[in-house]
Amino acid sequence: MRISLIALLALSLSKVCLAEAFTLTSTDIKPEQALTKQQEFNGFGCNGANQSPALQWSGLPEGTKSLALTVYDPDAPTGSGWWHWVVFNLPADTQSLPANIDSSGKGLPSTAIQSRTDFGATGFGGACPPTGDKPHRYQFTLHALKTEKLELNADAMPAMVGYMLHMNSLGTAQLTATYQRK
Repeated sequence: MRISLIALLALSLSKVCLAEAFTLTSTDIKPEQALTKQQEFNGFGCNGANQSPALQWSGLPEGTKSLALTVYDPDAPTGSGWWHWVVFNLPADTQSLPANIDSSGKGLPSTAIQSRTDFGATGFGGACPPTGDKPHRYQFTLHALKTEKLELNADAMPAMVGYMLHMNSLGTAQLTATYQRK
């Protein structure tokens, strides 16, 4: 019996070691590196192209039924950070998003919903830290969810979406970039 338990433990550990890590990557942005003018907001004193980066992922947790993507700046001088992009109800078989998804959702799967950001509108809102502020972090987070869809619409506030993401999370993968305006 003891040998069987040891063998079972070894088999379980080998499965864990063989599982692909849940990762989020991009051909447009690099981890801990600066975003470009392509990802800078166009408005609020910023004059970038306001283009979302291309994103790819792999290694979804077992049981993933849908995905969501958020972009958050924890360094915004608001006391509560700043939500730059909120997308949910991405099908579980989605493996990537192209660059430059606009507020209409062109480039997203038909089931996906972009909800409000802290800019007050839907769609990607690029980096726009105050001039002279330290570099801000932009956390691109992919959420693997245990539900096929969140029962929310495009008017949902980021805090409500965040609540639903945390209640249905199987795991997250994150890519953090920075941006500063001197």
